[in-house]
Amino acid sequence: MADIKFEIAQSIGVLSQGSKGWQKEVNLISWNDRKPKLDIREWGPGHERMGKGVTLNLEEARSLLEFLLKADLDNLGID
Repeated sequence: MADIKFEIAQSIGVLSQGSKGWQKEVNLISWNDRKPKLDIREWGPGHERMGKGVTLNLEEARSLLEFLLKADLDNLGID
């Protein structure tokens, strides 16, 4: 498998932290020297390892924000 090049262009925030030091983060990331995109995934300490995540372009990020603002999150049945 080819190496994936990434650069965290801007750290937006940490959503949660696991007991082994991994953090679920929201960042702007440039993948393989492309334009940065909004990225949500788990990262190991020092950003040396990463878990699966989701990467959104600007239009997708705006749609997600709109959905979340309209949703009644307290009544979705999630923990």
